[in-house]
Amino acid sequence: MIRRLRPDRETCNVREIVLDTETTGLDPFQGHRIVEIGCIELLNRIPTGQSFHRYINPERDVPAEAVAIHGLSTEFLKDKPFFAEIAEELAAFMGDAPLIAHNALFDLAFLNAELERAGKLLVQRDRLVDTLLLARRKYPGASNRLDDLCIRCGIDNSRRTKHGALLDAELLAEVYLDLIGARQAQLVLVEVGAEAIGGPIVPVVVRVRPAALVPRLSAEECDAHLAFVATLGETAVWREYLQLPAGGA
Repeated sequence: MIRRLRPDRETCNVREIVLDTETTGLDPFQGHRIVEIGCIELLNRIPTGQSFHRYINPERDVPAEAVAIHGLSTEFLKDKPFFAEIAEELAAFMGDAPLIAHNALFDLAFLNAELERAGKLLVQRDRLVDTLLLARRKYPGASNRLDDLCIRCGIDNSRRTKHGALLDAELLAEVYLDLIGARQAQLVLVEVGAEAIGGPIVPVVVRVRPAALVPRLSAEECDAHLAFVATLGETAVWREYLQLPAGGA
């Protein structure tokens, strides 16, 4: 299923695509093919919820060692579309956005082999952002498999019992944002004017309840609270909140 969000070019939105593939083997030049592709859209480093996901008939048998990794058998894939049938949808979803992948040259080799076979334009290498290289720079000498990075970055990967293109792309999107520091930045609460982010100023609509809520405090409880506030001193914040005059309750 394809779902796409078209960015507004006037607001200079940065669109990126996180991509993952599953294949019948390790080398497209030895006849191995893509069996699954998953893409996640990021807009200004935030997942939009838009995705592209397809299982693909590889037009060949899937070796047992590959099935052990991703669980996609020849029988399961036999009624799925051929790559050529989904190539235009995939190209439309990717657009001209940068492509983020883990060990990106592996995915690029398979993707371009399929695109060439389908008579479509190839993806240029300079569009790639390789999270494996980013991880090696940030964690030199450490294991940088996707599972290891999820654990290191505090990302829940408990659903990943086997490799799956869409799930792996979702996890990789979180890893990528962590590697570039964008994931932490999203957790910082700051007050920013609409002009600072290039958005229009939208008035806040304050709605009035058709019927006031029934008070939950008795008059005696309110009087007791006022008496307590009076004991807190002239600088108590509650005095401002309750609009109490100085020197009295």
